[in-house]
This record gives sequence, structure tokens and C-alpha cells, in this order.
Amino acid sequence: MSTLAAHAPGAAGSGLADVAASEASLRRFLHGLPGVDQVGLEARAATLGTRSIKTTAKAYAIDLAISMIDLTTLEGADTVGKVRSLCTKGRNPDPSDPTAPRVAAICVYPDMVATAKEALRGTDIQVASVATAFPAGRAALPVKLADTVDAVAAGADEIDMVIDRGAFLSGRYLDVFNEITAVKEACRRPDGTSAHLKVIFETGELQTYDNVRRASWLAMLAGADFIKTSTGKVAVNATPPVTLLMLEAVRDFRAATGVQIGVKPAGGIKTTKDAMKYLVMVNETLGDDWLSPHWFRFGASSLLNDLLMQRQKLTTGRYSGPDYVTVD
Repeated sequence: MSTLAAHAPGAAGSGLADVAASEASLRRFLHGLPGVDQVGLEARAATLGTRSIKTTAKAYAIDLAISMIDLTTLEGADTVGKVRSLCTKGRNPDPSDPTAPRVAAICVYPDMVATAKEALRGTDIQVASVATAFPAGRAALPVKLADTVDAVAAGADEIDMVIDRGAFLSGRYLDVFNEITAVKEACRRPDGTSAHLKVIFETGELQTYDNVRRASWLAMLAGADFIKTSTGKVAVNATPPVTLLMLEAVRDFRAATGVQIGVKPAGGIKTTKDAMKYLVMVNETLGDDWLSPHWFRFGASSLLNDLLMQRQKLTTGRYSGPDYVTVD
């Protein structure tokens, strides 16, 4: 069985099993994808962004958005205490209201995975860990694989890897494909289960929408469980048009292979209004199938505070003071 067929069940029957047989065949496939209509894409994203959500639906959407957050701390100054505090917030986002949903995951560096895992014991909150020399990805493959293996061994439920943008932009697509498949294999545990793999493109560095579409298909063909826009560490992170393009890619991939892939916009999503725009986009593009933390996530931290403030406003009719939510 080809690497592709092994990683994407259904690919063999879709005519995609031999796409990654060689650099030439992979290039031919990726460059044969339909070109992106920039004007149409941006107009569609803008139109979806104008849809309003009324009060009852808004309350549901706020809780859904909270449940989709990967609450994240990825700073050089991270401490055990900070990670434990973030886990406490993820478990109980609003101490004054036990009906507030928990977040989907806590995302940390590999050396903080064990701390987060212990702090989240007894919950269904996932521990996600960035790996593969995050955020630049500038390291040799053995280093990236060791980074991944260490995080999984420490208990990571999810791995967020970054692609080699230099290789991708140079047209070395097979190198990127093989690196993703190698990291995917490194996500396997001794019991045969695997940590879920999120593949980060850093879309702000990919230069064109066509490249975003190619990166999306490349990652999915290589076995990504999620495709993710950004690290949050560059000037341009998630945008509605880029996210819409990735949503269309996972829709088309499932139609071609039967395999469903998640999407995670990350970086720059700070307000409830922003989150609502993305949820409308998911609903209009993919339907209910993807309106779940299993298939859609927000890579954000400050977003949670605004969602909690808006949630409290819907409940009480008034905004709370600035000390209502904790500062991350």
C-alpha cells in the first residue's frame, strides 16, 4: 500500500493513491488544482462576515465557540505556575457560573505537557503541544521527530507541527509531504493509538491563495488530522478569506476520499464578533458536520475573555467590570 493510501483511507479508491509517488506526480497534482479566484473568495468571506446571529442563537454560538478554543501559552517565560493557572481557567472558565463550557484543549510547549496533563486529570480537555522546532521549523528532521516523540511520551493528545515553508516555497513538495508523514508516525504511541496531528502552514508566509490551497491538499494527503492557519508568531495570521479557502479544501477532500479533516484558524481572533463570523463561515461552507470541537478549533487565548464577557451580558443584561475575567 502506498504511503498516501495508508494515511488516508479511501484515497486508494479516489484515484489519489499514487499522487505522492514522485516529486513530479505530486507537483503535477498540486499545480493542477483549480486556481483561486481572489476577488470571489474575498467577496464571499466578506459577505459571510455580515451575517447576524440573534440572541438565542448567539448564546448557543458563544458556548460553542468557548468549547472550540485551544487555550494557549507559548512564551519563553512560561512557568509551571502559569501553565497550571491556564489549565484551571480552561477547566472552569467562569468561576461564577458552573454552566460555562470547558475549552477544547490547552496548548503548551513540549516541556510543559506533563504539567498540563496532571492539571487536567479527570477532564476531557486535550493537551496539545507545538513541536517540530515551533514556530520557525528550522531544524533537522531527527530533531523535529525527537521533539514530537518527547511530547507524545509526556502525554500530549495533539501535536501541532509547522511545515518547512522554505521547502514548500522552493517547490520541494515531496520533502514537505515526507516530513509530515514522518511526524505523523512519530505521533504513534506504544499501544497503537496516536496523538492527533495538526499541520500549521503559517499562511501569512505562503504569499498566495493558490499556495494555501496547495498546502492544504498536501497536508491532508500526507495524513494531517487538522490543518491550521498560523503559529500566531508572525504579522499576518488567520484571516477570513484564508480560512474559507481551507474550509473549502477539507470539504472537497472529504468528497474525494471520504476522510474528514479538521480546521483551526489561529492568531488574531480576539472578539466574540470575530468568532461568530468564523462559525457562520463553517456552517455555510461545511454544515453541521464540522460544528464541533472535534473538527473546528480556535487558536486563541484573549478570545475566551471576550466570549465570557458577552456570555455574562446575555445572562444578566449588563457588562461586568474589567476584573470579571482573569488576565492570561
